[in-house]
This record gives sequence, structure tokens and C-alpha cells, in this order.
Amino acid sequence: MNALKNKPFPYIIPLAFGAFLFFLLGFALAINGLLVPFLRKAFELTKAQSYLLLTATYLPFVVFSYPFGALIKRIGYRHGFVLSFVFFAAGMYLFVPSAGCESFLLFLLASFICGTGNALMQAAINPYITILGPIESAATRMCIMNVTNRTGWALAPVFLALFINISQTNIQLSDLYIPFYVLTGIFVGMGIVTRLAPLPEIKAVGEEEKDLSDESIKVKEFVASKKSVFRFPHLMWGVVATFFAIGVETLINISPPDFAESLGLANPERYMIYSVAATAIGLIFSALLIPRYLSQLTGLRIGVVAGTLLCMLIPIVPANIAIYIIPAASFAFCLNWPVVWPLAISYLGKYTKMGSAILVSSIVGGAIIPIIFGKIADVTGDMQKAYWLFFPSMLFLVFYAFYGYKIGVKEFIKRSDG
Repeated sequence: MNALKNKPFPYIIPLAFGAFLFFLLGFALAINGLLVPFLRKAFELTKAQSYLLLTATYLPFVVFSYPFGALIKRIGYRHGFVLSFVFFAAGMYLFVPSAGCESFLLFLLASFICGTGNALMQAAINPYITILGPIESAATRMCIMNVTNRTGWALAPVFLALFINISQTNIQLSDLYIPFYVLTGIFVGMGIVTRLAPLPEIKAVGEEEKDLSDESIKVKEFVASKKSVFRFPHLMWGVVATFFAIGVETLINISPPDFAESLGLANPERYMIYSVAATAIGLIFSALLIPRYLSQLTGLRIGVVAGTLLCMLIPIVPANIAIYIIPAASFAFCLNWPVVWPLAISYLGKYTKMGSAILVSSIVGGAIIPIIFGKIADVTGDMQKAYWLFFPSMLFLVFYAFYGYKIGVKEFIKRSDG
């Protein structure tokens, strides 16, 4: 599979380091999510306008995904990690003059730069963890990564609370100076640590020319018949599936505080923690069960069916019950990203890095879906009705879990199809 396979405990150091990188990704995205209601009040924005902050964060996934794939192919995974921290540090620093100038446009630019770092990191870290070991256990590794990612989401409010009272309505923009100076220092430090870390470069099956295993030869022969990375249907359908998965999961994490506030509930920010905790619990259970007791594909199928049913309930049950169904749906959604990712980039051979970058572009769903959601909430004046947007998104994930993942690669999937 890669250069680590013949070493004792080959994956421990890169896996642990990858977990910390996923933690920082979740932490950075949660910081942006927490700024949404705060900036809405500071600049008197509509819900749809305030969600432009997320659009700015996710737009680089579309703009730079393909170039970043070519860049990682040239400089390698580790240098890609380091460069992403440069973007993160620059973006976090720019939040300070954004607050000083009281400029929403500068806040959008700062979010865009942070999103650029996020896009580069995602394009590098996801395939790195996926191909770090056997493809059958890729979902287990991705579950572990996503647990640390959700931990980052959960600890972001705790971090901000060290400097400002995020439950207050009269927070001043100048209150953001110290936390974002600290964040800048953290990401600069992580860039230096990553540059010095012993992270080996690894290759996917069929990507390494010297790999003459039977499986590698079959993948190379299959890939040789393709003229570009866009000729893999299972990857292209995976891009669409990930678009909806990330859109839904982003809303599951960032919308509960707004929903709770609209219902007049105390401490609305805690409802974000409920969703994040539910996802983390689901990921832990999944990591324990896959692949020993449950195949990753079966786990995905159970999750998307259960998630679809729960999505139908959120808009129609009483609001004070719906707010608690959202964390239950978050539990059901937990395997969407960990399983769709390895399914979509399997059997790409020499196109693995480019395919991963294209798949990363679908993360823009985390920007577009919330904008549509916010617009529906603004137009209807009922945030609960906006949750109907989840239902068609989940239907497509059902399609991918039962059929879309195997289009064009049926000859390879017997091992993973369970």
C-alpha cells in the first residue's frame, strides 16, 4: 500500500498528527460559525447576509481545489500542510484589522483566506489518512479524525469564552483583538511544528510506479483506460453526495443556536454543543464497530436511511421537540463524510491526488446550503420550515450509498461491498 506497511506500528505518529490537524480544522470552522450571529447583530444583517461569512469560508474549495491538487502532487502532503497554516495564520490575523475598521467586507476577506488554508489542508489531509492503511478500514481512521474534528468544534466556544462572553448581545468588535492574536500565534506555531514533524510521504494503490502487486497492476490497467480524472463516475457522484453531506452537516452544527434563540431558549449556544457531541458519539461507536462487526458501507446505509427519516420529522413536530431531534440526526449523519470519501477516491491510482482535490471542492456545500437555508428562513419567517431543505439532500445520499458509489467500478467493489 505505501512505504509504512513494513514498519512496526507504522501509522501511529502520522495518524496522531493527522488527528490534531483535523482538530484544528474543526476549531477554525467553529470560530467562523460562532461569529455569524455576533456579526449579524453588529452589522444589522439578515440571516442570509450573515451566512455570507460561511460562503466566504467555503468559496476557496471551488476556486482552488483543482490547483491545490496539482500543487500537492508537486510538493507532497507535508509541505501542503505547512502552506495551509500560512494561510490560516494570515486569515486569523486579518480578523483584527477587520474589527478595527468595523468592516464586514474585511471580515469576509479574512474568512476567505482562512477558507483557502482550510481547502488546502482538506485536499492534503483527507487522502493522506484514507491511504494510510487498508481501504477496508479507511472509515475507521476517518471516524477517529472526525471525532477530533468535532472536538475542535466543541472547544471553540470554550476558547472564545476565555476572552469574551459570547452569550452577551453587546459584545464590541474590539473584543475580538486578543483571541485572534492568540489564534494567529497558534497557527504560526503549528506551521513550524508540521515542518519539523516526521511525516512520511505515502502513495495510494496504483499510484506508485514501482508497486507491482496484483491489486496495483489491476488498478493501473483500469486507470490507463481513463483520459482524465473526470472520467470516474463514482468520483463525480461522490462529489455531489459530499456537497449535500457537508451542507447538511454544517447546518446541523451551526444552526441550532439560531433556532434556539428564535424559540427564546436560554443559553442558545449550548445547542451547538449537543449536535457536535452527538456526532462525536456516533463516530466513536462507528470506529469501534467498523470493520470488525460492521462494514463501512452498511454503516453508511443505516445512517442515511435513519437520517432521512429524522429530517422529515424536524420541520413537522413541535419546535421544542425538533430542537432535540437535530442532535439525533447529527448522530445518524456521522458516517457520511468518513465513508463517502474513501468510496469516492478508491481505484483512482495516479489520479488520487487530483481526485481528492476535486472531491474537496464539494465542501462548498457547507456555504451554499446554509445560504439557501437562511433565505428560506428569512422569507417564511419560520426557521423550522427551512429544515425541509435537509430532506432532498438526504435522498441523494441514499442514492449514493445504495448505487452511486459503484457506478463504473463494479469489478473492484466486492471487498468493500457489505
